[in-house]
Amino acid sequence: MLRETITTERLVLTPLTVADADEMVSVLADAELYEFIGGEAPTLAELRARYERQSAGGPGAGSSSEEWHNWIVRRAEDRAAVGTVQATVVDAGRAADVAWVVGAPFQGRGYAVEAAAGMVAWLRERGVAELRAHVHPEHAASARVAERVGLVATGELDDEGEQVWRREFAGPVVAGGGHGPGAAGAVAVGAAERTEADR
Repeated sequence: MLRETITTERLVLTPLTVADADEMVSVLADAELYEFIGGEAPTLAELRARYERQSAGGPGAGSSSEEWHNWIVRRAEDRAAVGTVQATVVDAGRAADVAWVVGAPFQGRGYAVEAAAGMVAWLRERGVAELRAHVHPEHAASARVAERVGLVATGELDDEGEQVWRREFAGPVVAGGGHGPGAAGAVAVGAAERTEADR
């Protein structure tokens, strides 16, 4: 899959680069973001190293077992970074593990739902038939994002004790669906490292 920009009604999702760390380090600085996922805010050096790994697009040279797709979520009006979304595509492109994070100052505005919906539409257009997300059982806000983009709680817990959410698509992809505002709206009403989660 190509690294592409995704546009929604209020947001632009741009493929992640190492240079984005300079802006994102402040977006990810609030300790509140790590209440359910553990760890702490990364330093600039740590974030640059993480983004260098993530922007490689996969686990290693010559490996085709999975594809990494990471986007910086930016407001369309001023291109300010507000968070990230990501998808790890596996099973020969048939399934993807998805995640999202929005910085604390930008929460409560529907950005997580809108960005995740845009990503889901993009993945669906490219033949992904199953989506999975892993959400802490007490992380109600992130669970609402998963629900709004059509995922359903399975009752299963992963090895880290997180609830597994899943969505399976039936039928072929509709050609010409696009991945702009209309496509996102078709996925949800309204507008990786997998350790990053959203509120």
